[in-house]
Amino acid sequence: MRISTVRRRLLATAALLPVLALAACGSDPKIAGAAGGPSAAATEDLVSGLRTSQAAAALLPEDVRAAGTIRFGSSFGTPPSAFYTDQADRRPAGIDVDFTDAVARLLGLTVQREQAAFETILPALDSGKYDVGTGNFGVTAARLKTIDFVTYIDDGQGFAVKKDNTAIQPVTDLVQLCGLTIGTGAGTTFESTLNSRKSVCTDAGKKPYEVKAFSESGALLTSLQQGRVDIEMSTINGLRHQVAQEASGTRFLNEFHRLDVGFALKKGSKLAPALQAAVNQLIKDGTYERILRKWGVAESAIKESQISPPEHA
Repeated sequence: MRISTVRRRLLATAALLPVLALAACGSDPKIAGAAGGPSAAATEDLVSGLRTSQAAAALLPEDVRAAGTIRFGSSFGTPPSAFYTDQADRRPAGIDVDFTDAVARLLGLTVQREQAAFETILPALDSGKYDVGTGNFGVTAARLKTIDFVTYIDDGQGFAVKKDNTAIQPVTDLVQLCGLTIGTGAGTTFESTLNSRKSVCTDAGKKPYEVKAFSESGALLTSLQQGRVDIEMSTINGLRHQVAQEASGTRFLNEFHRLDVGFALKKGSKLAPALQAAVNQLIKDGTYERILRKWGVAESAIKESQISPPEHA
C-alpha cells in the first residue's frame, strides 16, 4: 500500500520527537538541552580519557586481542539508550554508546559498530557476525537459553499512554489490558511477554488485547498519538525520557517488571569475563556513576556486573 505524503511527514516528524531535546529522565539538570540540537549531556565526553586496564585486557580471548577490535551490532533510535544527536552526521550517543566505548577503551580495543534492526541482532551473534550486541537487551529466562549476558544497568518494562488519557490506570496485571490495543517494539521482551500471556483475558472471560509491534520507535509514538494504539509498552528509561518531551504528549503510567540489561553474546563466548571485568572497573573508578548521571538514569545503577544472572522474579 502506498503511504501518502502527509503520512510520510507525520512519520518523519514523530521519529524526530525523541531527539528534539534531552530533557531529564531523573533530576540531573545537565540533561536539559535546547530544542533542535544536541544538549551538553549528549556531547559530554566521559570516555576518551580512559586508559587500558591490564587486568581486564588480560582476560581477552587471544584472537580478539590480536585483532585489536571488537564488533558491536547495535540498535539505534530510542533515547536515552542509543540514538543520533544529529541526523546529518549520525553521531551516536546514549547509555549503550558510552558503555560500549568505555569498555572497549579499558580493554585496549577499537570499536567496530554496525547499526542493525533490534530483532536481527541476537540471531546474528550465533552466526558470528558480531562479537557483542547492544540494544537495551533485558536478561530473560527465554533469552538465557541461547544468549549470554554481561550486565551493566537495571531497566525493565513500563507503560505509557496519551497525556489526556485518564481512563487507563497503572498496570499491575495484564488482565487490565483486555480489549485494548497495545503498541510495542518488534522482537522485544515486551512483545514476547504480551504474546505469551494473551490467555489471561480469555481465562477471565474478557476480550483479548491486541498487540501491534513496530520496528521504529517513531512509528510507535505516532500510532499512540493518533489513537491507533491505546497504550505503549517499552523500556522504563525510554518511556520516562519520552514523556519528558512536551511534544510527545504522553504520560508515564508505571513500571511493570524490572530487568537486568546487558551486553549480549553468543552462548559460551569467551569475551564475557573481560567485559565483566571492564564494567566492574568502571563502577570502581566512578566512571560508571558519571555515565548514568549524564543520562539522568542514576536509579538504574547496579552494584556489580554479573554474567548471565537469572531473570528478576
